[in-house]
This record gives sequence, C-alpha cells and structure tokens, in this order.
Amino acid sequence: MRVFVTGASGHIGSAVVTELLGAGHQVVGLARSDSSAAAITAAGAEVQRGDLRDLDAVREAAAASDGVIHLAFEQLTADMAESLGTDLRAIEAIGTALEGSGKPFVGTNASMTLSFLGGITDRPATEQDVMPGGPRADAENAVIALAEKNVRSSVVRVPPLVHSEHDRSGLFPMLVGIARSRGVAGYAGDGANRWPAVHTLDIARLYRLALEGAPAGSRLHAVAEDGLTLRELAEVIAAKLGVEAGSVAPEDFGPLAMFVALDNPMSSEGTRRLLGWQPAGPTQAEDLGRAFYFTS
Repeated sequence: MRVFVTGASGHIGSAVVTELLGAGHQVVGLARSDSSAAAITAAGAEVQRGDLRDLDAVREAAAASDGVIHLAFEQLTADMAESLGTDLRAIEAIGTALEGSGKPFVGTNASMTLSFLGGITDRPATEQDVMPGGPRADAENAVIALAEKNVRSSVVRVPPLVHSEHDRSGLFPMLVGIARSRGVAGYAGDGANRWPAVHTLDIARLYRLALEGAPAGSRLHAVAEDGLTLRELAEVIAAKLGVEAGSVAPEDFGPLAMFVALDNPMSSEGTRRLLGWQPAGPTQAEDLGRAFYFTS
C-alpha cells in the first residue's frame, strides 16, 4: 500500500515508517520542518510538506494514499483546546478524503484517557471500554465513527511508557529530567499506581497490523506489560542518578501533575487475539535501567 503517515519523524512514527517500509509498503510522511523532512527522506520515505493545520495538504495526501496512519499531535501548543481542535479538524479532513473508499485509517489515543476521563482503575480496561466524549476521546470517537462511512477505521491506544533507545521525549525521560533538576526521584502518594508499557518496535508492528487487517471500528491496546508502579520507576531513577526516591506533591511534576497519580491498568488480550500481535521486544525493566535514559 501507499501509506500516508502523520507524525512520521517522531519517536513512534519513525519506527512505524521503518516497519511499513520493511513490509513492502510505500510511505509518505507529513513534515512541517526541514529537519523532519530530512529524517523522513533518510528513512527511505517520501515527504509531504505541511502540518496538521494545512488541511488541504492533509486531505490531498490522504486522498492519494491507500491508507493513513495518524500519529501527529501538537503537544507543545500552549492552548490545549487549540491542539485538540487542530487534531479533530485533521481527522475530519482525512475522513473526508477516505469516505466511501473502504481504505484503512489508523488513529491514535493515549491509554491514560481511560483513567483520566473514564475513571477505569478498579480493573484492567479492555478494548470494549468507550468514553462518550472529552479531550482526546472525541478524536478517538471521530475516527471510529468513520466506519459507518465505509472507512476501515481503527484506533491504537498508546500506553504511557513506550520505551527504547529512541525514546528521548516521552514520560520516562521527563521523569528523569524532573528528578535531576529537583534532586529527588518522586512519585505521588504511595506510588502504587501503574503505567503500562510497550517497546517501540512492538507498537510499530501493531500499527502495521492495524493498517493491514484491523476490522472497521476496532479499538486496539498497545500494551505489552502491566508496568512498574510509579514508586518502582522512581527507585530505578534514584539508583541511576544517585538521589533519593520519595513521595512528593503532584504539582512538583510540572506538566505531568495531572497524570502522575493516575492508575492505568490495561488489558491487550482482545488486540492480541484479533491481530495475532505478540510483543517481543525488551521488557520495561530491561530498558529503563539502561544508560541511554540517563545521559543528559
């Protein structure tokens, strides 16, 4: 297939591009900067210049493709409502281009949305759990709704920790940076909350499998492990940085304040049965203690 990928130069996106090319697909990656364009070209893919706000470019690239994987999200925008609106408009543009075609469209959501909006913490959330609305949930539901317009749409719910040597700006590097700057590796409360995890190469393979065969309207969980507790993560960081681990106030986590105490139990049994996905990468515990996470 000729596949249009947004977020193609990012941590997960770059791995998805490599996975798709290795499986014989052609890839066109959306690039909003010269550095992103250079990275996409170096990977062996074509470049579509533009960003999520350039709806004509997004729509045209989607229309010229045999399928779309949407990973980009303007996380650094100061106004989160603006970022959410940009994301929804991009999804609508892609949907308009694919409507009636039967082509695949794989969207993305954060698994912690289930805990943050749905309050699902007393049991592992499953692929059948649906949030009626709210931040990021609206985007997920918009992608799934395209199944009613003859688009083979699906959404990958991404766990908080996607780990590998390519992870330079995810939540774990952020925790390391906060611990380094404050001199303490912190967790909220008793730190018993869990963040599920997956290796970068495993989630890239799941995106490919979803593109190639996920039924219309599928919600998929990219979870390889239940994950270490936040206290255990803090203890790993403390040992590596030579600082103490301890309970600190959520506001001390800066941009992570609203998430650091969330418990996010997840099940991926349905996803594994549906697509035959079997994670094979290094475990979370193996990766998070490696030196690449602690080089400044």
